[in-house]
Amino acid sequence: MKIRKISTYQLDLPLHEGSYKWSGGKAVTVFDSTIVAVETDEGIMGYGEVCPLGPFYLPAFAAGCRAGIQELAPHLIGENPLELERLNRRMDAALKGHPYVKSAIDIACWDILGKATDQPVCTLLGGRFGDDVVLYRAISQESPEDMASRVREYRAEGYRRFQLKVGGDPGVDIERIHAVADRLEPGDRLVADANTGWLMHEAMRVAHAVRDVDVYLEQPCLSYEECLSVRRHTDRPFILDEVIDGITPLLRGHADSAMDVVNIKISKFGGLTRARQARDLCVSLGIAMTIEDSWGGDITTAAIAHLAHSTPEEFRFTATDFNSYVTVSTAAGAPERANGRMAASSSPGLGVTPRFDVLGSPVGVVGE
Repeated sequence: MKIRKISTYQLDLPLHEGSYKWSGGKAVTVFDSTIVAVETDEGIMGYGEVCPLGPFYLPAFAAGCRAGIQELAPHLIGENPLELERLNRRMDAALKGHPYVKSAIDIACWDILGKATDQPVCTLLGGRFGDDVVLYRAISQESPEDMASRVREYRAEGYRRFQLKVGGDPGVDIERIHAVADRLEPGDRLVADANTGWLMHEAMRVAHAVRDVDVYLEQPCLSYEECLSVRRHTDRPFILDEVIDGITPLLRGHADSAMDVVNIKISKFGGLTRARQARDLCVSLGIAMTIEDSWGGDITTAAIAHLAHSTPEEFRFTATDFNSYVTVSTAAGAPERANGRMAASSSPGLGVTPRFDVLGSPVGVVGE
């Protein structure tokens, strides 16, 4: 089997709530998503998606996805999409760095592998653990009162795990954490995610002020070293996200006891192949994980569901259902949230079929 054509589509994904806000005044109202279709000479099609959280969150941006895919695609025509490790090495040789560019292609080839072997991707990634996957709901940064009021609304949708967007003024963030914590019920779980927004002294001030709250602190500062310093001065459970972008920082973080939980974002690692490697390492090291991505729609959510569902339950801190946040459905068969949970499809591959009437014409095509 060989890759004969790679097509790229662009789609805007507006948010149900109008906007999504996080540290440093950053906000997005419409997400710019890129969907890739990989076609083989045997007629099997695979689909992937990559959607950066704007150009100011990670070293990634939407137009860069499409430009990078156009750069990579000619090097992949004629390659076997079932040989995933070899394919990833080919991509790494053709384009240094830029893992997010490679992610959608890698996901699409996992979709092809599942269809070619008549197996769901989660089976290929290690098997299905449990009946479903517990989800979290991010609470966009607003006033303490407005953020607290969201808890009841989201709990009515079945969520019991809440990721509070902080990383602003420390005094206001302390109010945010306490206001939301006051609305929690037994069994709820709260994460205060600063998205690198605090300086060390600000993070320490917040950590000290919420020491009586059952809350996880996530990525308080920009660098690993700054986060490690904060970690060593607080007994709150600690999550690292933005600085975990490969195997080396995972190993370093484990050696330094720098975190209790890590976030595995699929596109940050370059696709399911590398994300699975990181996931399996975390399982071996005893580190719990949030399985997610930067953002996306139905296809990204399907990829998250398969990686999360194939992760042993005791290591699955939580996962994300991005297609619940946006107003546009890009694919049939995608996971649907039910009582704060979702399940990976049992159909071959990712189990999704793109809605080409929604996607429109491709913005880039390489191959026959």
